[in-house]
Amino acid sequence: MKKLIASWQRSVLISILTVGIVSCVTMPISDMPSKNFGHRVKFLVMHFTAIDYQKSVHALVDEGGLSAHYLIPESNDPSYPNDSLEILKLVDEDKRAWHAGNSVWQGRSELNDSSIGIEIVNVPECHFDSEAQTTSEHGENRLCVFPDYDPKQIELLIALSKDILARNPDISPTRVVGHADIAPARKNDPGPRFPWFELYQAGIGAWYDNDTFEQYWQRFNQYQPNIGLIQSALRAYGYNVLETGIRDEQTRNAISAFQMHFLPWQVTGKADSKTAAAIFALLDKYFNKEAKTLMARYIEEQVPQAKDIKVVKHGQVDEVFPMQQRSTRQLVNDRKRFKAYQGRGQIQLTSQGAAQADIHVNGQKLNITQPFAPDESYEYSLKRRTRDGMNTLRVDNILPQGSELKVTIPSPVLVDNSASYQNRFKQVDDLIEQDVKNGFPGAVLLVMQNGEIIKRSAYGDARKYADGGELLPSPQKMRTDTLFDIASNTKMFATNLALMKLVSEGKLDVNAPIEQYMPDYQGGGRDTRLVRDLLTHTAGYAPQVRFFTPDNGVSKSLYSQNPQRTDQLLLNRVPFAMGRNVKAVYSDTDYMLLGMLVERLTGMGLDAYVEHQIYQPLGLTNTLFNPLLKGRAKAEFAATEIQGNSRGGRVSFDNMREYVLQGEVHDEKAFYSLGGVAGHAGLFSTVDDLAVLGQLLLNGGGYGQTQIFDEAVLQQFIKPEERDDSYGLGWRRAGHGQSKWHFGPYASAQAYGHTGWTGTVSVIDPKYDLAIFLLTNARHSKVQEDDSGHVEFAGKTFETGKYGSVISLVYEAVLNGK
Repeated sequence: MKKLIASWQRSVLISILTVGIVSCVTMPISDMPSKNFGHRVKFLVMHFTAIDYQKSVHALVDEGGLSAHYLIPESNDPSYPNDSLEILKLVDEDKRAWHAGNSVWQGRSELNDSSIGIEIVNVPECHFDSEAQTTSEHGENRLCVFPDYDPKQIELLIALSKDILARNPDISPTRVVGHADIAPARKNDPGPRFPWFELYQAGIGAWYDNDTFEQYWQRFNQYQPNIGLIQSALRAYGYNVLETGIRDEQTRNAISAFQMHFLPWQVTGKADSKTAAAIFALLDKYFNKEAKTLMARYIEEQVPQAKDIKVVKHGQVDEVFPMQQRSTRQLVNDRKRFKAYQGRGQIQLTSQGAAQADIHVNGQKLNITQPFAPDESYEYSLKRRTRDGMNTLRVDNILPQGSELKVTIPSPVLVDNSASYQNRFKQVDDLIEQDVKNGFPGAVLLVMQNGEIIKRSAYGDARKYADGGELLPSPQKMRTDTLFDIASNTKMFATNLALMKLVSEGKLDVNAPIEQYMPDYQGGGRDTRLVRDLLTHTAGYAPQVRFFTPDNGVSKSLYSQNPQRTDQLLLNRVPFAMGRNVKAVYSDTDYMLLGMLVERLTGMGLDAYVEHQIYQPLGLTNTLFNPLLKGRAKAEFAATEIQGNSRGGRVSFDNMREYVLQGEVHDEKAFYSLGGVAGHAGLFSTVDDLAVLGQLLLNGGGYGQTQIFDEAVLQQFIKPEERDDSYGLGWRRAGHGQSKWHFGPYASAQAYGHTGWTGTVSVIDPKYDLAIFLLTNARHSKVQEDDSGHVEFAGKTFETGKYGSVISLVYEAVLNGK
């Protein structure tokens, strides 16, 4: 046993001596620098803390929390103990701070491994939706008001960032990002008030060149990129967006993050032409190869693929004769009807091998003496052969055999003949002028019949009151080209026109479930609701949800002054007030959803779609959403409420406007909750632009050589509902006299139109080929309260502000002909 212990002791001693000898040996290592290496740090990430200095220190320094490499305090923070600001270094740059979380940028994930994070003390005021299904730190369940950053903070930030960039050459301009950029589903910091452009001017980060932006914007205004292309462009720049071809949640989040960074004045989550232009301008500057590839795709996508081609008509008749679809009843072939007015109209003939043909209009043969040359086009006047209303066309004897002839007859366009009817509307003028004399603010009236404008007059003032409520010493006079907030007429002249166009193109079936087009429209019986239910106001929604205030009469959880959050609330949080098809209840919610539906189907914002696809092709330049953001001046508009949305000081809520509204949409839901663009309100227009849209409707969907929708679709939308013939699909109808307050007593049962809360009314009467547009600023008046507590705008107590009397007198002038 003693020998065994002695042996063990010798072994331990030998081992100790061996270790000691080895540890004294110096390893032969020499430097031989390789040129093949990279830097750990490739990104610089900006954050706001969302909490004050003391809480930030606790969160970022104490064990068990988060961290960042640097913290920059705020001067005016009461919890900051020092007199002067200093940067606090929390983690060495060669170490991994815990600031980015689950993050992706330019294909690289988990950016804590490869970034430097700077936290800046900045505390937004956020309201949390306690009933939301998610409790993420940021996102649609919060509404935040963002304060400006402390200039002293930004001075320190610029100095620090320059120093970091000098030591880390792999941080290129596009790799200076915000937390929202790399994690848009979770984060919104450093927020829209962060001065990214100021940093760019100091040599930190990326920004687009204005000239390049302008070039892309002009191009995209003509033809906006589809949502799939925008998704690919965002991904090419760095955002973790998959191309799905639909405006889904990941896309809305990424677009919002992008807008907070590069378009902070319009954070909507919607891919309009300006957003697309900014993305492409950045790619053009920093990723030129990718920009060229995507632009080549953009150009290719402007030409529809064969499977998507729908023949675009360039007139109400746009046919090749002999017609391809032929009947065994010979006398129904090669014949068409068209609308015209006596003494007006033209026809265009394009030879497709034809040398001659007989063209008959209303039974009279055109006098064509010269033979046609192949592929040449010829125009002939029809003014000696047309009549008011429906006209007939017959084409036969096309020679040589087997040749074809293309025949185009444009839809009628308006002509101004108001000077010839000056005395016919004297009673109308007397009524409105007397109302103006007695205190009514102002109005513009346009009447059109048989393709002629026969009345266009302005009355009173566009603006009478100053912001304080006192009368202006020199009121702004009303003009015939004054723009008006047309309120709920938006439902018809924006949303309904868009829906009718989409139905005509085969992209929408009004009898299909809503969830077919918006899969996230789910829960609580939503799967049973059809698009038609929204159009007929029978989906079961209450008249409105006042999203813009927590005191909305439904639930505080429905409070939203953020367009993205409002969209989500509309999709699956707004409760039904009754079952489907119980009864028709006029509801703004229906049309807010229909506006979203247009956006889902087109991949464009509602405003971009109607402005680019409907108004611009018709030559309309004064029909638009958010006009002040598009360069229009306040003086061009009729004013509405005098004290903002306060109803004469009787109402109050966060961020409420209290100045005279002029050029901004009055509707609170549209302005505060949906960024000024909504399916139910937000459109501005003039009587002349609306007259073109009125003629478009009277023509059955075409105007000149532009065809917006099919006549059969129009008939589908204005057809009376079985339950209530005062409604079509969205359109109000005269029916059997239920709405005399709107249409007067003389309108035909076919008449349709709408009204708007601000004081606007439209009447389209196909029987008389008549349209009336009365635009007033009735709400630009003092708010009165009677003994019972009923509150009303003074302008709505006048006959002009009640519509029906003016409409009645217009009909009498038209029908009596004197």
